[in-house]
Amino acid sequence: MEREEILTCIERQKAERVFWDYKERIKALKKLYQNIMLMKDDVFAALKADLNKSEIEAYTTEIGMTLCEISYMIKHIKKFSRPKKMRGDMIQFPAKSVIMPCPYGCVLVMSPWNYPFMLSIEPMVDAIAAGNSVVLKPSRYSHNTSCVIEKLVEKTFDKNQVIVVSGGREENAFLMEQDFDYIFYTGSAAVGKIVMQKAAEKFTPITLEMGGKSPCIVDATANIPLAARRIVFGKFLNSGQTCVSPDFVYCDKSVKEQLVEELKKQIAMQYTDDPLTNENYPKIINQKHFDKVRTYIDKDRVLYGGNVDEERLKIQPTLLDSTLDSPEMSNEMFGPVLPIVTFDDLDEAIAKVNSMSTPLALYFFSQSKQNQAKVTSHCKFGGGCINDTIMHIASSTLPFGGLKQSGMGQYHGKAGFDTFTHYKSIIDKKTWFDMPVRYQPYTDKHYKLIKFFMK
Repeated sequence: MEREEILTCIERQKAERVFWDYKERIKALKKLYQNIMLMKDDVFAALKADLNKSEIEAYTTEIGMTLCEISYMIKHIKKFSRPKKMRGDMIQFPAKSVIMPCPYGCVLVMSPWNYPFMLSIEPMVDAIAAGNSVVLKPSRYSHNTSCVIEKLVEKTFDKNQVIVVSGGREENAFLMEQDFDYIFYTGSAAVGKIVMQKAAEKFTPITLEMGGKSPCIVDATANIPLAARRIVFGKFLNSGQTCVSPDFVYCDKSVKEQLVEELKKQIAMQYTDDPLTNENYPKIINQKHFDKVRTYIDKDRVLYGGNVDEERLKIQPTLLDSTLDSPEMSNEMFGPVLPIVTFDDLDEAIAKVNSMSTPLALYFFSQSKQNQAKVTSHCKFGGGCINDTIMHIASSTLPFGGLKQSGMGQYHGKAGFDTFTHYKSIIDKKTWFDMPVRYQPYTDKHYKLIKFFMK
């Protein structure tokens, strides 16, 4: 799409407000659901080409989650869109107080490459559910999926409802110069800073969904075999290219050896003894990212794995013997390398976690209710799980989002509707009576009445 056409579409979207009626939103989302089902084989093929995702992983982590979000919104849009009557104050008498949900208008959604279908369509769904039109900018790195998304959008929506803008940095920069009513960005913190700066120039409200080094804390009371099973699932899903994957394990020194042995067993069970030849094991997105992740593998500290297949851009699930000062602890891993760090005291571990950049997620394995309460209440993080990993993102009833360095704002379900909604507070004042106490000239009697009502 040429830039002049993009600008024309943006202006038309801002002017026409095509999804103002909630019935039109429901109709559009039902059509989107149907077209995703019709095109699911194309989505499977694109995700296989971009990331080597198997059909079941592609459905579970991308298509299925997206369909659940669409179904949730179709069911709840009418209720979410209804003005809410509020109890009024006596000082306002006689009047009716209402909070009215209103869409922002034309929304820019910028999505990443690691879950290119789900992280494009889900925020778009939330934006439409709230009544907005959308300009969707998918990642150029996941080119095949971006092409399918463009076809899906063209098949489902008019250009005054939703458009897709393809391309890379130049297109991103071009879009950031436009005056959108809201911006929703998912990706790296480095680009997030730029997006935030550009949004600030126009006072554009924004949601940032980024990442960080999400810790997985394991205390001495944990069910180690089950912890290992769930850690391996969450860490090596999509070959570790998940913003909420456990970035490092932070375990009690007393359980380290047992945990490492169980992690080894689970890697072999879930991915076979040779994951590099496993056709269902995803690849790294591109050569640049492959080279970056490979630099984290210090052969002298490998506890398991460490092998790579450069031709197919695959890296074996790898366990590293690490400390908090190890080189790999300075950046988010975003690949299938899992550092193992130990602590002597849980309070010490909590202090260390809080001294780091605020993570998007935190996972805690423990059978101690006291320890669970201590970690979840004292640690700063976006969201997480007790005795599991990443599953908190798979629910439309739970808000998902980061905190500080890992992002701002939330979405999924009602939180997604709220993110893309401006709530107008309205006083509907009646005309059959006019309270005289607010008008000059002020009297002692008026003052006494004001103090009576305003306390």
